Amino acid sequence: MKKPICLVGIGKIAIDQHVPAIAASSDWTLAATVSRAGHVDGVPAYDDFDKLLAERQDIRVISLCLPPVPRFDYASRAIAAGRHVMLEKPPGATLAEIHALQAMAKTSGVSLFATWHSRMAKGVAAAKAFLADKVVTEGQINWKEDVRRWHPNQEWVFEPGGMGVFDPGINALSILTEILPAPVHLRSADLQFPENRQTPIAADLVFSGGVNATFDWLKQGEQLWEMTIRAGDVLVNLREGGNRCVINGVEVAGTELEEYPALYARMSDLVKDGGSDVDLAPMVHVADALTLGRRVIVAPFHF
Repeated sequence: MKKPICLVGIGKIAIDQHVPAIAASSDWTLAATVSRAGHVDGVPAYDDFDKLLAERQDIRVISLCLPPVPRFDYASRAIAAGRHVMLEKPPGATLAEIHALQAMAKTSGVSLFATWHSRMAKGVAAAKAFLADKVVTEGQINWKEDVRRWHPNQEWVFEPGGMGVFDPGINALSILTEILPAPVHLRSADLQFPENRQTPIAADLVFSGGVNATFDWLKQGEQLWEMTIRAGDVLVNLREGGNRCVINGVEVAGTELEEYPALYARMSDLVKDGGSDVDLAPMVHVADALTLGRRVIVAPFHF
């Protein structure tokens, strides 16, 4: 029998990814939404989260698709009400608040899942398995997309806590931290801040182990999400956001599920087993970049 789930924050990512993934799931049914403006046809809609928690005791799982800054407040209230919580990436605005949520979830005996959808891309598991016993000698990440296309008029991405270009860049970092056989750390970074914005619009990162990354949020035309990892004379290339894995020029078969359906399948397993999954490694790299990075002021940005 499918279990009821509530989706909080009915914006672009919820409509484009979460709603279809839940609809296609054999584990979940969308039983309610909470949003100030958005809704899903045929699904009971609330604009008061506390009212939802009080009235819908049958809904034991909450999936939060809000921007990062308000997410802690909603997650903490859900956990206090004994609900399992699923967090859209990044899991919060700061590392400290996610550590706090982990402690709350453990005390309350509920599952907490900090999701990284790009880790579920179809080629990631194959790359991780191949690299497991290798020594990485070099890596290059190119993650370039158009903010106007993916976040149209969403001013929050340029406000403190919105992360700017690290909103997509953290997807690349989530893959990197998943597939590398040994961790790397940031050594330097150049961050481009539009003169009228609070978060960066482009970034160049230099990690230990010969790994570099370039993030750009002004990419016109074809969008680019790829990384190449070298281990000796072997090249592992992840293309299309990690959905295609090519090893020394030969494409390797990937996993079956799309990214968001795979996340909801994972959440079902966590709730069933009474576990949590909160890996903050991608967010640590972002925090390090914002701490260590050299700030470069560039032309103003307007949607």
